[in-house]
Order: sequence, then structure tokens, then C-alpha cells
Amino acid sequence: MPTSRRDFLGLIAAGAGLARLAGITSRASAAARLPNIVLCMADDQGWGDMAYNGHPVLKTPNFDAMAAEAFRFDRFYAAAPVCSPTRASVMTGRTPNRMGCFKWGHPIRPQEITIAEALKTAGYATGHFGKWHLGSVQKGSPVNPGASGFDEWLSAPNFYDNDPILSREGNAVQLQGESSMVAVDAAIEFMRKHASGPNPFLAVVWFGSPHKPHKAIERDLEPYAGQETDFANFYGEITGMDRAFGKLRKEIAGLGIRDNTILWYCSDNGGLPKVGSTGGRGNKGQIYEGGLRVPALLEWPARISGHRATSIPCVTSDIYPTLLEIAGVTMDNQPPLDGISLVSLLDGAMEARPRPIGFWDHPTPGIQTPTAEWMAELLEAQKQGKEVTDPARLRSDAGDIKQQYPVDSFPGHSAWLDWPWKLHRIEDKTGTVAFELYDLNKDPGESKNVLAEVPERASGMQAQLHAWLASVVNSLNGKDYA
Repeated sequence: MPTSRRDFLGLIAAGAGLARLAGITSRASAAARLPNIVLCMADDQGWGDMAYNGHPVLKTPNFDAMAAEAFRFDRFYAAAPVCSPTRASVMTGRTPNRMGCFKWGHPIRPQEITIAEALKTAGYATGHFGKWHLGSVQKGSPVNPGASGFDEWLSAPNFYDNDPILSREGNAVQLQGESSMVAVDAAIEFMRKHASGPNPFLAVVWFGSPHKPHKAIERDLEPYAGQETDFANFYGEITGMDRAFGKLRKEIAGLGIRDNTILWYCSDNGGLPKVGSTGGRGNKGQIYEGGLRVPALLEWPARISGHRATSIPCVTSDIYPTLLEIAGVTMDNQPPLDGISLVSLLDGAMEARPRPIGFWDHPTPGIQTPTAEWMAELLEAQKQGKEVTDPARLRSDAGDIKQQYPVDSFPGHSAWLDWPWKLHRIEDKTGTVAFELYDLNKDPGESKNVLAEVPERASGMQAQLHAWLASVVNSLNGKDYA
């Protein structure tokens, strides 16, 4: 079994580099016609944590402006109910259990093809800014942003707060400022460098807000005077993120690249308990609507004119195949995708989602990744000319497939969304399986289980879900890399 798909991709990249030298003029002119891409993601912002979605307290003027002017997804889903897995789905177009990214802190496998690696074959410059949480941000890791296809990166191993220590291509740097603005300022520096160049760019901007602990700066607390402290700080972090996002959007326009830049925003999972506002039953960590449904916006004036909105279900796994189709990229040895291209939806030609969406929250626990502690230790070590060599922090074993999972047992909570029907499969520790079926069109709160009322519908969906789960386990066991 190959240890890394990147070994193979490296050979492709080397060959592509020679080809570019041989025909650089035609290549550059072709690349110049491709759109720039900016992917932004919040950390723990629920569907209802937006003023434009009806929140009675939150102030999100920049998100509201984009929602009124651009493409708004009204039924957009995170591929998982927690952070790292959803980020893996954005990177690969695949449900995260296929690569063993079960929960927070689990790394992406180096065998996977990432969106950055794929777009580099089309000449894209690539940068990552903010939260990574898909491996390590240290030198020598097989799953740091650089090893995952990013040319430039200023990244945190997990969520991060104000005045953070981040990793600039493996070198720890102490920064000052509100956390969301730190990521945006780094992304702006990257965009300015590449905006007038011959090739397009991909900038991934992953905020650390509004992940707890919530610590809004004073200017962002002002609109929430009189609110309970926990709520004021939570709201203030979202307002700070909104302000940073507004600066990013304004910069794209100021650079003269707005028309042909795709700006895509979403969150990584549903809303938080207590302070958050969700899009349905449950919250972060759950496969019910409240744990999966997130706000999402997309802007691309050259292709999408004026405001539009869709209620067709879409998911973070769709980002990868959509962008590859737009860029005209097809990857050799592409493992199975769970997402679909949304190009026809953006063009107004999709009337319904052609394929259901699968979700699976595996019971494997998360892995602690304390950003502030680890980055402070890395900074101090590097001041002394040393490196932190803990394999657990480097995630040196991220590509090792150490366990084979049974193909006839699917523990945890999974679901199959075939709009408007959503089937839940819940397998407990004893192996007992229970099913629930909801008609989301009539019952968006998933309160009435209609499994017994439509047995034919339930039976067909159970068979589809079972087949999909078996496919996921085959990937998890390494069959995609053979």
C-alpha cells in the first residue's frame, strides 16, 4: 500500500512544472481566465447565528449585505457536527470518516488529495490562514498545511483567540489583534501579492470564532451592553468576525478582482448549546438538523448576477467537486467523492439535488489540541534553536492505517438525507439499531417519527444508507489507496 498519495502527486507536479516552462505564455493566459477563490469558514456558528436569518440580537451587517446581494444557501449542511471532520470534507469532497477523521483533532490522511493540491495543477497559488485542525502546523509533519498543498500559511493547530501565536510555515510567531482580523490581514497580504500576477489564487481563511471561550474585544462588546456576559462575548465574537469578513470583501473589490473572485462562506457545524441559535433540533455534536445546518453565502459576480437564494440541500463536501469543475481540473486516481458539483445550481439549472447526502457521527472520541499551550511551547523552543519533536504533535503516523473496521457494523449515529426525507440510523454500544424517519418539509424540527407510516420509503432509504456506510468503511480501511 502506498504510504502517501502525495508522493504520486509530487511527480505529477514536477512534470507539470516542466510543461509550464515549455508553454508558459499559453498556460498563464489560460490561468488568468480562471477565478480567484476565497473560502471562509466560521468555527461553531449555527444557522441562526446571523442577523439575516432572523436573530433578534446579533449585529452582522457585512454578512447581511452579502446575503442580500449574492447567492444565499438556505439549506446548507456541514458534513459533520464538529469541526475537524467538516474541514476534511472541504479539503477532499469526501465524508470525513472515509479518512478516519472522526472527531475534533483527528488529522486528514496524507494519502488524500486536497483542494489545494488539485488547484495547483491548474496553476493556482495557494494559501491557508487561521484554524487548521487537520493535523499539525509544525515543520516536518506529513499533515501540515504545506504538506497538504498550501504554498503559504499562517495557521493554528486548533481554534485560537486574540493576540495569538500562529505558525508561519512552521515558524511560531507572536501576533497582535482580534483573532478574526489576524487571519484576514494575513489573507489580504497574500491576495495583494497575487492579485495582479499571471495565475489565480486560492485563499482559505478559517476563523477561530465563535468557538469558546468567548472573548470579544471592547468595540465588539458595545452593541451588546446589557446582555448577560456569556451572550455578549459570544455575540461580540461573531460581530468581530463579521467586521473582519467585511474588510476582506472590501479588499477584494479594492484590488479590482471582485468580478472574477469566488467568495464562499460557511460554518463548520451547527450552533452551540445555550448561547447559539440553530437551524433545527439539537446542536453542535448531533446529527439532527441543529448540529449540521449552517449559514452559507457565495459571491461570484462574473458568473452569478444579483441576489439569488436556494433551498436545495447542499453540503460542505460539495465545495471540492464544484471548484474542480470550475477550474477544469480532473485528478488521476481520484478516490470516491461524496459531494457533487453545484455548478448547475449556480447557473440556475438544478431543480433538485440529484444525489442524497450521508452523515455519520462515529463514536470514536476527539483528540485534544490545545493551541495556546502548544504554540507557546513551540515559540519558546524555536527561540532556543530547537523544535518540539513530539510525534503526537507532528502527527507523524497520520497516514498509517492501523485498524480494519467491520463492514457489517456501523456504530454511532448516521443519517441519509433524500429531500425532504431524512432517515436516522442509531446503533448503540450493544449493536442494537434504531431508525427514525422525518419529513423535513412538514416537520423541520424532526419531532414526529413517521417510520411506520411510510414503510416502503423507509426500506429503500435504509438500503441506500447501508450501502453508503459500507462504502465509507471500505475507504476507512484503506481500499481507496490500493
